[in-house]
Amino acid sequence: MSAVRKMNSPQWKNFQPPAQDPAILSYQQGSNIVSPILSPTSPTSTSNIRETGLIEKLLHSYGFIQCCDREARLFFHFSEYAGDINTVKIGDAVEFQMSCDRRTGRPIACSIGRIDKDEVSFEVLSEERFTGSIVQEARPVKNKNGCVIGQADGLGRVTYEHNGEWFFLPYGLEDVVETANAYKIKSGDTVTFYIATDKRNANIHARKLEVISVPTVQSRCQGVVCSMKDSFGFIERADMVKEIFFHYSEYKGDINELILGDDVDFDVQTRNGKEVAVNISSLPEGTVIFEDIGLDKIVGKVIKTLKNGRRQSDPLGGRISYEGPKGVTEMPFGDKDQIGDYSLCQGDVVEFKVATDRRDKLQRATSICLMESETFEQNKEKRETGVIVSLKDGYGFIHCAERDSRMFFHFSEILNGEKDVKPQEEVEFTVTQDLSTPDRLMAIRIKYLPKGSVNFTHVRPEKYIGTIEPKNKDSDCGNIIFDFEGTIQQVPYQLKDLVDPRSPPRYGDKVEFNLAEIKRNNTRGAVNVRVLFRNVASKCLGFVATLKENYGFIESADHEKEIFFHFSSFDGDPTELDLADEVEYTVTRKNAKVSAENIRRAPKGTIPMEEILQDQGMLKGKIVRPMRIVNPEQEEYCGLVQVDAADEGAQPVCYPYGITSLADKRDFLQTADAVKFQLAACKNGATRAVNIAAVRKYIRARVDSVKGQFGFINYEAAEEGKKLFFHMTEVHDGVEIQAGDEVEFVVVQNQRNKKYSACSVRKITSRQRPERLVSRLKSINDDMISPRLVAVRQPKGPDGTKGFAPRIPLPHQPTV
Repeated sequence: MSAVRKMNSPQWKNFQPPAQDPAILSYQQGSNIVSPILSPTSPTSTSNIRETGLIEKLLHSYGFIQCCDREARLFFHFSEYAGDINTVKIGDAVEFQMSCDRRTGRPIACSIGRIDKDEVSFEVLSEERFTGSIVQEARPVKNKNGCVIGQADGLGRVTYEHNGEWFFLPYGLEDVVETANAYKIKSGDTVTFYIATDKRNANIHARKLEVISVPTVQSRCQGVVCSMKDSFGFIERADMVKEIFFHYSEYKGDINELILGDDVDFDVQTRNGKEVAVNISSLPEGTVIFEDIGLDKIVGKVIKTLKNGRRQSDPLGGRISYEGPKGVTEMPFGDKDQIGDYSLCQGDVVEFKVATDRRDKLQRATSICLMESETFEQNKEKRETGVIVSLKDGYGFIHCAERDSRMFFHFSEILNGEKDVKPQEEVEFTVTQDLSTPDRLMAIRIKYLPKGSVNFTHVRPEKYIGTIEPKNKDSDCGNIIFDFEGTIQQVPYQLKDLVDPRSPPRYGDKVEFNLAEIKRNNTRGAVNVRVLFRNVASKCLGFVATLKENYGFIESADHEKEIFFHFSSFDGDPTELDLADEVEYTVTRKNAKVSAENIRRAPKGTIPMEEILQDQGMLKGKIVRPMRIVNPEQEEYCGLVQVDAADEGAQPVCYPYGITSLADKRDFLQTADAVKFQLAACKNGATRAVNIAAVRKYIRARVDSVKGQFGFINYEAAEEGKKLFFHMTEVHDGVEIQAGDEVEFVVVQNQRNKKYSACSVRKITSRQRPERLVSRLKSINDDMISPRLVAVRQPKGPDGTKGFAPRIPLPHQPTV
């Protein structure tokens, strides 16, 4: 009837040949699964044996059954089920008969009927129970999403003995029989169980485990976590001198919160012949105590440092000797027994306490502290001083007072380490070789000093007297010549070394000072410099003869020579100097060259002027030799002017002249220039030319361009197409010259380069547009100018007339 019902169902009417179903095709191609190609005819039964199995998969018109008695997976069609196929679910127990497909000969399931699930089993249990012990606990396993994926990966292990051989059987949490007190099976428990044999593949498991004997509970051990790796670590035990292995899975808590040094308690189990820690839990800090530390402080001496020992194999590689009740005793110590991380050296005097291990009663030195004053005094250790100048991440550099270098140091080498490391701290230290870098020195055992303790110079108490030497313009320091132990020596000084910086010494002054020896490079300098006597005898007077950009020349008071000076030697603003200004100065010699130093402006009239010979009147003549400032190639400084002779056969008479002889101090007199002048008598009886004025034709033109301190005039002197050069120093009265201004000037030729330039430049009119701009404006049409302005309404007065009527003043009316 069921077959008829299936044939009449809409599902059967829409049935297509199974060979066209892709699921059937894939089933046919499987190596372990046999699937026939069905036909409307009934399959041929090969045996009358009924088998059991479980529904494994259901599709739209067929499914698959997993056999319970053998390792097979059979195909079936819904038409072979005796009953309502719509009530069948995956996992239901069924009974069926195996048959073969007529076309392919592959086995299929037919005559299928549902049975009770309890009657179906893949395994066969043993008739008797076996006794064994738990060696590995079963645990639930979770995937990354937190869902249980089965017990296949979390199986435990139970071992039992049979005929002299030991066997290990797997079991899961579902195989443990729950007891009344809900006892959880642990490793080492004695249990009884059945052996289940899988009928399909003959694999065996332990089922229905029951506890019959629990091992005696061992007291929990304590310890400290001493090492942690990727997934395991080690605990230093408190009951014996030994470390024990543990896996992170044995910790009851968040393993990320467990750190080195944490106190823990745990149980000990034996796995694979080795003890491991299990069931680990944290303890409050300070619970685990390994040793007892004495209260007495003992003074000893380091005889072996850890650097000379092997830290890995000998954790207590250091040795300290001290005088005990039984004589001289050696005490070991390790790298954690020192207070601080600074370097300990052999022979150091230290203070320590004795620690006794509770486990094996071994004694060692701990709380080791360096006794600084006793160590440095007894060992005569060479200590240096300096100032911390640079700090980095964990290290820094010290500016040494005794050597010309910066010393590297680690923060761990500071003795009083509780104080923060800051720049500009004055310190004392010992210099040693850096083991990590053989060619570098480093500072160790660094001690802070009070402010003002470090001196980079040693000042001798004796007073010395010396003379100020000429100052080098390229240096900020001066030099002093003095007698030191019978030899003439030179010592430098700086402005900060003066007692009164507002009144610095000058060349030739007598000064008193102290000698300061610089420790880092063994050089000397003068300090506490004080002026005793000013050098008055060497003062000279003269006139400013030439001014350039940053230097000039001074004409001596006797008008016989000139001397070079730099603007830095002038005591004041050099821009305020003008030609023919009277100055006082001192003469210095450097590298066979003479120059003026300590220049000061003198009041006008300090140098007596010559007496003009009025009876000679105004003479005419010409320049026969210019001054050296005009022609630098000549040897004589003074110029010569020749008086025009009245008779042709008369002998020509010449008179010297200098910068003060010029009526116009900026006049550029050259050879053959016509001049007019007067004569004056000097105190030494000589006669000089004074008030010399050139008789020249002044030329007028307009300034073409100005570029800083020079410019060009729109005038062609001798070279066509070139403008005439002029310098701003040639402009009279220092007026501002701009492009377009009309000026008058004199054309002169430079005796050295034979080029022409303008001198005695005077401004005539205000600025106008240069010719090149005027001609350009003329070429511009009105249409090219934009925007244009057009008057849309002419102005009118109140009465309608253009503009305003002229105002007629009223006659004055006197008040009554």
